[in-house]
Amino acid sequence: MADRDGKFAGDDPFEIARTWLAEAQAAEVNDPNAIALSTVDAGGMPNVRMVLLKDIEDDAFVFYTNYTSAKAGELDQAGKAAFVMHWKSLHRQIRVRGVVTKEDGPKADAYYASRSLKSRLGAWASDQSKPLDGRASLMAKVAKVTAQHGTNPSRPPFWGGYRITPTEIEFWADGAFRLHDRFRWRRENPGSAWEICRLNP
Repeated sequence: MADRDGKFAGDDPFEIARTWLAEAQAAEVNDPNAIALSTVDAGGMPNVRMVLLKDIEDDAFVFYTNYTSAKAGELDQAGKAAFVMHWKSLHRQIRVRGVVTKEDGPKADAYYASRSLKSRLGAWASDQSKPLDGRASLMAKVAKVTAQHGTNPSRPPFWGGYRITPTEIEFWADGAFRLHDRFRWRRENPGSAWEICRLNP
């Protein structure tokens, strides 16, 4: 596409995404890897929340969570998800839709081990998304799991990653007079060829 140049240039959308994220890491004050993750429940009611994207692989985007959480239940049930990553400092965003699989192996182990000790123990202590009668109860559970698991806890069996393999990626950049630049990469299935299209603002 003749006018897909500058910040939109390149044949690999994952490489473009990595480049944009690297630029955001130098410009955003907090959490440049934050994404608004959208799921739907069994009744089709949408849900959205902020999570931290932890990896852009060659063909997918990866984040981590508690497998007993509301989001995990919805991801498992639907097998699909969407997210948007927005950077006010760059006036850009990336939108992604795709299919979801678990990352529950050595890669999840390695990421869990890279977290701070308190975060690792917190993963053991939290019944994510479940009702909590008070913060004191949570802190008591943190103390309990600290005594149980010590200073080198293994990854909980109920905690790991999800991989979103896109069927659609859209790169958006702010334009003067709201004449924004938008390019959509779309494919029928993961692994099939991309079709690239410029969209109207």
